[in-house]
Amino acid sequence: MRKQHSKQDTILKATITNIIVAFVYVAIIVIIVALLFSSKISRAISLINTVSIDTSKKVLNDVKIDLEHNKLESYPSIGDRYATLIIEDLGVNLPLYFGDSLSILSKGVGQSSKGYFPGEGGSVICMAHNTRGFLRQLPDIQLGTKIQINTVYGNYTYTVYETKVVDQTDLGAVPVQDEKEILMLYTCYPVNSIGHATHRFVTYSSLD
Repeated sequence: MRKQHSKQDTILKATITNIIVAFVYVAIIVIIVALLFSSKISRAISLINTVSIDTSKKVLNDVKIDLEHNKLESYPSIGDRYATLIIEDLGVNLPLYFGDSLSILSKGVGQSSKGYFPGEGGSVICMAHNTRGFLRQLPDIQLGTKIQINTVYGNYTYTVYETKVVDQTDLGAVPVQDEKEILMLYTCYPVNSIGHATHRFVTYSSLD
């Protein structure tokens, strides 16, 4: 009887040992894969996340604007790069495209077609992924930080006056208005989230 118990104990110990060894191997493989492909995994997660917040039903009118007043003569087409967004304090220097589709956001900052363009005097609504090389550092921004948008028709500087975390369903977080020019720049939050991020980190900046 003792020999039988001893044999069973040996088998049990061997089984436990094998499970532990297998777990260690799996953990090592996961770590290696994460180190080798972290940027690609991060980008894939960003593509899964929906960055855009539905702002309103407003659509820009197709109007001509006098370049003498440092504004657009005609609007760019969806997907056109027409500017560069710069946040020197965060080391951000990204191309700015008109539109906010996943293909556009894979290349840089997207601008909602439901807002205004820099210099038009209304809400300028921009967004980008929270991965490395995009807006991963945005939550570190400080009040008073300058955000530059250098367009093909003029350069505009905005000063951050407020930041906040909002739910992705908060439609009032990025209101479209034409009373004064405000840049609203946002990304998914938290930046280290795995899977779908349900919140957005939004910065609000006024035109200097």
